[in-house]
Amino acid sequence: MKSILLLALIATSALAADTPSPAPKKAPKRAPHPSLVKVEDVAGLPRVLLIGDSISMGYTLDVREMLKGKANVHRIPTNGGPTTNGLKNIKAWLGDSKWDVIHFNWGLHDLKYIAEDPSKRADPKAPGSHLQVPLADYEKNLAELVKLMQATGAKLIWCNTTPVPAGSDGRVEGDEKKYNEAAARVMTAAGIPVNALYGRASRPGLQKPADVHFTDDGSRYLAGKVAEEITAALPGKP
Repeated sequence: MKSILLLALIATSALAADTPSPAPKKAPKRAPHPSLVKVEDVAGLPRVLLIGDSISMGYTLDVREMLKGKANVHRIPTNGGPTTNGLKNIKAWLGDSKWDVIHFNWGLHDLKYIAEDPSKRADPKAPGSHLQVPLADYEKNLAELVKLMQATGAKLIWCNTTPVPAGSDGRVEGDEKKYNEAAARVMTAAGIPVNALYGRASRPGLQKPADVHFTDDGSRYLAGKVAEEITAALPGKP
């Protein structure tokens, strides 16, 4: 009897070993941020391209609505990240299409502190922590990006970097001012107008606490300034 039970146990164990484990369930694919959804042009309207990080993603839909019937407002299909990412992807983002206006920004990712993993923010005071793109490299990268965008023949608008509030994770309050000063030198040399969004964004209550990001109302408030600057640059405007 014991032999029979032992044989049954062995057979059961062998069968279990041969039975494939169920495949792990894949996490549901996240829907793209609404601002990244591709838009179709309305014939006859000027074409505008927005380049920027999550701050620009926050105001894209409102800008698009504010310029409805005036311009086709596109944006790059991702978070623009630092200037180093811009240099890698700018030609693909510009493509072969004609752009009438390009409204662009880099900054908050450049001045972010990182350590071994560049995808994660690091404590600025931690050992091994460093700026993702040092100030001198940022200025040089911006100058190169400007040249590439100017070659399209589009009107360019530089949008300066919005505030870094005290306590923001992975960033130091005030660094954005240094980066904006470097960017201003590049834009002055290239003759590019500046959308001074830093000043507009400094109004209290627009940003989330200790966060570079904005509330929905804050993003809508920024969108008004962005739409205003783009409108002034559209073809036919003085």
